[in-house]
Amino acid sequence: LLFIILGTVGRVWSGTPLVLPTVGEVWPRPQAVESQDTYMIIRPGTFSFNVTRNTCAILDEALQRYKEIMFPSTALKRQDPWKKDGNFKGYLDNLKVTLLTKCETHPHQDMDEQYEIKINTPDAPGEASLIAQSVWGIVRGLESFSQLLVPNSAVYNVNSTQIRDFPRFSYRGLMIDTSRHFLPISKIEDTLDLMAMNKFNVLHWHIVDDPSFPYISSVYPELSKQGAYSPGHVYRASDISNVIEYGKMRGIRVLPEFDTPGHTQSWGSQPGLLTPCYKNGIPDGTFGPIDPTNDANYDFLRTFFEEVTSRFPDHYVHLGGDEVSFDCWKSNPTITHYMSQHNITGNYRKLEEIYITKLTQMISNLPTKNGYLVWQEVFDNGVNIADDTVVHIWKDGGTPLIFKHELGKVTSAGYSTVLSSCWYLNYISYGVDWHKYYECDPQDFDGTDEQKQLVLGGEACMWGEYVDRTNLISRTWPRASVVAEKLWSNKFHTVDSNAASPRLEEHRCRLLGRGYDVEPLWPSFCAADVAQL
Repeated sequence: LLFIILGTVGRVWSGTPLVLPTVGEVWPRPQAVESQDTYMIIRPGTFSFNVTRNTCAILDEALQRYKEIMFPSTALKRQDPWKKDGNFKGYLDNLKVTLLTKCETHPHQDMDEQYEIKINTPDAPGEASLIAQSVWGIVRGLESFSQLLVPNSAVYNVNSTQIRDFPRFSYRGLMIDTSRHFLPISKIEDTLDLMAMNKFNVLHWHIVDDPSFPYISSVYPELSKQGAYSPGHVYRASDISNVIEYGKMRGIRVLPEFDTPGHTQSWGSQPGLLTPCYKNGIPDGTFGPIDPTNDANYDFLRTFFEEVTSRFPDHYVHLGGDEVSFDCWKSNPTITHYMSQHNITGNYRKLEEIYITKLTQMISNLPTKNGYLVWQEVFDNGVNIADDTVVHIWKDGGTPLIFKHELGKVTSAGYSTVLSSCWYLNYISYGVDWHKYYECDPQDFDGTDEQKQLVLGGEACMWGEYVDRTNLISRTWPRASVVAEKLWSNKFHTVDSNAASPRLEEHRCRLLGRGYDVEPLWPSFCAADVAQL
């Protein structure tokens, strides 16, 4: 590996970095980009955005945000004279921003994210423009434009460039886990900022699990009172609203997961919800998954999910369904009697199917008429799920043949799917470990074109057993950036991890320069390592 990386080095600066970064290249790589050596100079004090056609709060805030990203306060203090040469083509004092349609209120699964950037092109010399059909395309284009700027003393160079860009997949997600370790809202917002800088568009919020229940429910407040780590380790309705709004302004959906019937030990304050486990015919004081035979539990779940779906505006909710142990159900005499009455004695997968079927029908019939995702076990166990179910594949990340076979099975059954198996970022190892993420492709399985169209995209997962506010950002980034490019860029542009290395090195330094403590990829240096150079 060391030999291969060294092969990407051209010259070195004052030290010996393993990888020489590119300069002014966009990550994720655009679908089509043409760039010349000629350039224009942007002076922060005179540059402005010129909005034509439509505008809205999302656009206005994005323009202000990107001015601050492109021209940080430290850069504005630089007064050194800048350099010009024969490729200098003039000063660029504004970017014309054209939004062709009215703004949508929230990001969604089928949103249009394509955009076009022109800077000093033959048909518009000396000018720059960003045009998109939707506000989401404008947001993605602003990120790309910001990455084209190269510091030159007190100003910025930007090469003559034309970009036509759109995402390969519509679902480009990152999962965070706030049950095993509570994450402050500030760290979730930092995550959303970094997601926007990498063109992710779905924050999968695994908000509760066995260890803790930090979600404050207005209708069932005892869930968090008894299930959270402490009264302070909770998310209030205002916190959730703020996260959703923060994501919306960056074109990022917030997809909540409330995993059932397993992974529910922290839900135990709700009377009768969890299954009492038995040993030698008597209760042993422990509890298992949700009791699917108790009709009152479905009334509870209906009321609970009515609240959840009223707080989270996304059409989808993740219902979990993974890793359901049948041991407790097997020990419980009430469940055994129920199964006998329903002629399913010993068939615990059928019992799970009864629960999942009732739950999914309930979700579909809520006032918000939600769609849903489930983990792959629901499909694997033969549960009769609705045609529009999205199956989330997560198992066997170390065995590509198995998860590729799963992709084939799920899509041959006609279900849409999202892949995470190969992108569990919480699994760490010493050394350069991102190449395997770059080599994984959600459509690389034996299937028809119709099947591959059912792959909505993929999701990087950061489970929280050993991740909290101290290492969430560093452990996630820039490794998640690798997944972002695989999900956004053209398949044929993302086959060579060694070719991607210089661009990834530049992007890592870019994120570090924007104030985020992202991990190094190998021995290297960035300007942001030290005080103002």
